Amino acid sequence: MPQWIRSVAVLGAGTMGPGIAQVCARLADRVLIRDVTMELALLGRHHVEEALDKGVKLGKVAAEEGARMLEAIRATADLAEAVSGADLVIEAAPEKLALKREIFADVDRLAPPHAILATNTSSLSITEIAAVTRRPESVVGLHFFNPAHVMKLLEIVRGERTSDATVEWARTFATHAGKEAIVVRDSAGFATSRLGIAIGLEAMRMLEAGVATVEDIDRAMELGYGHPMGPLRLTDHVGLDVRLAIAEHLEREVGPQFQPPQVLRRMVRAGKLGRKSGEGFYRWPKS
Repeated sequence: MPQWIRSVAVLGAGTMGPGIAQVCARLADRVLIRDVTMELALLGRHHVEEALDKGVKLGKVAAEEGARMLEAIRATADLAEAVSGADLVIEAAPEKLALKREIFADVDRLAPPHAILATNTSSLSITEIAAVTRRPESVVGLHFFNPAHVMKLLEIVRGERTSDATVEWARTFATHAGKEAIVVRDSAGFATSRLGIAIGLEAMRMLEAGVATVEDIDRAMELGYGHPMGPLRLTDHVGLDVRLAIAEHLEREVGPQFQPPQVLRRMVRAGKLGRKSGEGFYRWPKS
């Protein structure tokens, strides 16, 4: 394991945090997954345990390695405990700029001077998040994809004041983590969210217009274009509320082509958020 990364803090045990913690446990001796309550943090660790058990059963993870990785991951509700000894902090909180800026201001105060501070945001400005810290040169976007321990891409986002050394650090991290990295500049939606949302929103408009069923729209992209998952099923995995927030942000920052379709707004208001709520464009079994 690389000597330059011994301890990692993952802030947020929701949709993305557990997978990110699992990725980091391949590299670090100590990974703390933190959320606002111990119950949520422990639930995040439990999700990692389930994923590792599945990996062992499928022969994708050696039993000894799975046990070592799980042992490396601890849960906490204490932010200071999570970040005080960290070489890398990865924030994976909800897509709300004010919340992320609040977290980064606290992390900047509590984390060691050498620590790299990363955000997993899929659309918000790295530059604005970094501006609340005294070390914007050490702040970078590390945008993972769901599930983080499976998906190969890592989108590295460079803020206006992110240093060359931090970008190279992020590239090295990606290589050791088994990821393929792309580097993009700090712009609304970066590369992946902007393209992915455009396809997803158009799929929803097609559904509203009665062009085809949910299943056939997804099948068109899976079989016709080789996408591993259709845009509506992917929206269920990401979360309809998350997609709505990103679309509204892109509409403000980029233009009206990202205006959310009414079907998306209606479903979010009805609590149909996708896989995590049990219903979105598809019905999902309770886990």
